[in-house]
Amino acid sequence: MSSDAPLGSFEEQVLLAVVRTGGDAYGMRVRHELERLTERDVAIGAVYATLDRMESKGLVLSRRADVDGMSRRLFAISPRGARALAETRVLRDRLWEGVDFWGLAALGQG
Repeated sequence: MSSDAPLGSFEEQVLLAVVRTGGDAYGMRVRHELERLTERDVAIGAVYATLDRMESKGLVLSRRADVDGMSRRLFAISPRGARALAETRVLRDRLWEGVDFWGLAALGQG
């Protein structure tokens, strides 16, 4: 694991949405991808704040481009962001190792 802190849950989701949307990763498209996959409402302000914070950490890169006749700020994962995403997944998987999910779920039944 690198010295960088692991990604927070929402940072991980936003970064994955950037990857999933590919070359068209601008704020509203990232938001729609998150809403589609999580089946939850996502505030556009939260998406932009997270993208800005991740850009300042070097996890994403942005550039201006014309998309559908409009100037958009497009985001892409950086090499550092790709490492952080992979390391976060490894950490999350390690935390889940040995957890009896069904036994854990049964505890909540009582």
